[in-house]
Amino acid sequence: MNILFLTMNVFTDVHMHNIYSDLMLELIARGHRPFIVTPRQKSMGIKTARTDFPTYTLLTVQTGNTAGVSLIEKGISTVTMSGCYYRAIRKHLGKEKFDLILYSTPPITLAAPVKKLKKLFHCPTYLMLKDIFPQNAVDLGMFSAGSMIYKYFRRQEKLLYRVSDRIGCMSPANVEYLLARNPEIPADKAEICPNGIIPCAVKDRHAAKTALREKYHIPETAVVYLFGGNLGRPQGIPALIECLRKCKNRKDAFFLICGSGTDALPLDDYIAQEKPENVVRSPLLPKQEYDEIAAGCDVGMVFLDPRFTIPNYPSRILSYMENSMPVLVCSDAATDMGAIAEANGFGFACSSADPEDFAKLLAAFSAADLEQMGRAARKYLENNYTASACCDTVLGVLK
Repeated sequence: MNILFLTMNVFTDVHMHNIYSDLMLELIARGHRPFIVTPRQKSMGIKTARTDFPTYTLLTVQTGNTAGVSLIEKGISTVTMSGCYYRAIRKHLGKEKFDLILYSTPPITLAAPVKKLKKLFHCPTYLMLKDIFPQNAVDLGMFSAGSMIYKYFRRQEKLLYRVSDRIGCMSPANVEYLLARNPEIPADKAEICPNGIIPCAVKDRHAAKTALREKYHIPETAVVYLFGGNLGRPQGIPALIECLRKCKNRKDAFFLICGSGTDALPLDDYIAQEKPENVVRSPLLPKQEYDEIAAGCDVGMVFLDPRFTIPNYPSRILSYMENSMPVLVCSDAATDMGAIAEANGFGFACSSADPEDFAKLLAAFSAADLEQMGRAARKYLENNYTASACCDTVLGVLK
């Protein structure tokens, strides 16, 4: 089958090892051909072009600028991106026959082109709901629920749900939230389709742990906590700082924070000014270097802003579980990620609004059998969060 995949993620090939590239690899392994539509910012100087590989096709589309620009320019680029996608698909892929149109949020502004493409190609559509916008922006104080911009994007959101034949949600709480907030959606239209990857081979992590402790002079008795990835507003960096501040004098915990993002500066300022001895900051690292660091850590951390009223399920948890690490989930009250981790023995959870609870979890991890919890994390990943399982669910819309 030919499958048209619309994504806001930048694809260079299908071997990038993330939730989307691994899904494409799984489709290819099953004999299907993905046609991946991926953006390139105008500032990069890359024109719209189609590239055919032996097992897949990549359509790069020049769009407006969304990174490193003002919120106004980013908003305009997001709104106009749908038109860029539709015109590029009509021009470069219009003569193809497609059996399925697959897409994910963000952005919700793909609703209009999906509606047109569904009519053009006469095939079913599947939405992988990774981001519930505009409510997440309201939660973070970016605009109010009564504003014109909210009403515009809310109409776009509802249109996207309406034109989608099936909606895959990341967790049970996602499904419940979606149906409660949008009662016009039939219950059988929404289903659980969690983030998934193709897990790498299980690693022997003892040498990596020894090397990491030597490199950063970490005490043998300290549990090493890793926070890796984007450092943006959704991650609740102010809450992370308060939790680190609460635990700055602890000898049984060491924090390694790798990544960059729009909210990294306050974190860097905190480290520079207060000089906590148990915190090390690294910038966004090449994947191989990050994987080497991850292999040497004991616990993976997930932080979410406590103001969220929508259930999130960040994909960064998969890299922790892939590396047989238990997880510390410090999140809002709506997210069920922490409850799932606790129920299945691979993590502990607390509110990101309560540094006291965070400190108590550090004591719990120090007393826990981390290797056993890590094995439970890896097992749960292999049984529930794989690209194969995701592929099964997505292709179910064709039955």
